[in-house]
Amino acid sequence: MTTRARGHSSAGPLTYAALALVTAVSLFPLLWTAVAASHDSARLARTPPPLWFGGHLPHNLRVAWTDAGLGLALANTVLVAGTVALGTVLCCTVAGFAFARLRFRGSRPLLLLTVGTMMVPPQLGVVPLFLLMARLGWAGELRAVVLPALVSAFGVFFMRQYLSGALPAELVEAARVDGAHTGRVVWHVVLPAARPAMVVLGMLSFVQSWNDFFWPVVALTQENPTVQVALTGLGRGYVPDQAVVMAGALLGTLPLLLAFALLGRRITGGVMQGALKG
Repeated sequence: MTTRARGHSSAGPLTYAALALVTAVSLFPLLWTAVAASHDSARLARTPPPLWFGGHLPHNLRVAWTDAGLGLALANTVLVAGTVALGTVLCCTVAGFAFARLRFRGSRPLLLLTVGTMMVPPQLGVVPLFLLMARLGWAGELRAVVLPALVSAFGVFFMRQYLSGALPAELVEAARVDGAHTGRVVWHVVLPAARPAMVVLGMLSFVQSWNDFFWPVVALTQENPTVQVALTGLGRGYVPDQAVVMAGALLGTLPLLLAFALLGRRITGGVMQGALKG
C-alpha cells in the first residue's frame, strides 16, 4: 500500500517534460496574441515576426477599446453569458432530474429526441430562428441571443447522466414519503446533490456563450454588440490593422482569464467532486 502511494505521489522527468510541453503549446496562442498586440502592423508584416513584446501595447489597446466600443460589448457579453449560464444550469438540472428519476409516458423517446438534436448542425436553424426573432421584434436585441441558448441538449443529457448516479431513487422516495412535492424535492434534494455538475455545466455554458460568434453576428448589430460582434468591426477595411485586431482579441479574452484565476479552485473542485461521485 505504501509502495503504491509513493508511486502515485512521485513523477519522473518524462512526466514533467510532457506537462511542460503541453503547457507551452496551450499558452503559445495567448502569448503570441499579447506579443502581436504590442507591435505595429508594419513590424508584424516583416519576416521574421517579432518574438518579444514591443512598446505599442497601450496605444493599440486604447484604439481597439475606442474603435470597437468594447465597453458596451463587454457589459453586454457579461449579461448574456451570465444569463445563459444561469438559465442553462437551472433548466437542464430540472430536465435532467425528470429524465433520471421521474417516470412518465414517453420519457425514453423524448430523451432520444433531445439527444438526437445534438446531431443537427446549428447552421440549419439560423434562418427560421432569425425569422422568429424578427417576428417577435427582438432582432438586434440581446434577448434574441439569450433565449435560444437557455436550454441545451448536451446540458440535459449531462445532468441526466450525473443525477442517475449521484441521486439515489430511495432519497427521492423518502422525500415523497415526508410529504414533499416535486418543487421541494428539486430545491432541497436535487440541487444540493447536483451542485458539482452544475458548476461544471455553468462554466462550460458561460465560456461557450462568451465565445459564441455565428448567431450573435446574425442576430445583433454593431450598435448593441457582444464582444465577438464588436471585434468583427476591427477587421473591416481594405487593410485591417492586425496589431489593433490582436489587441481587441486580448481585451476580449482577459475577463475569462480573470474569472478563471478567481474561481479556478472552485471550478476544479467541482470537477473533481463530480468525478469522484460519478
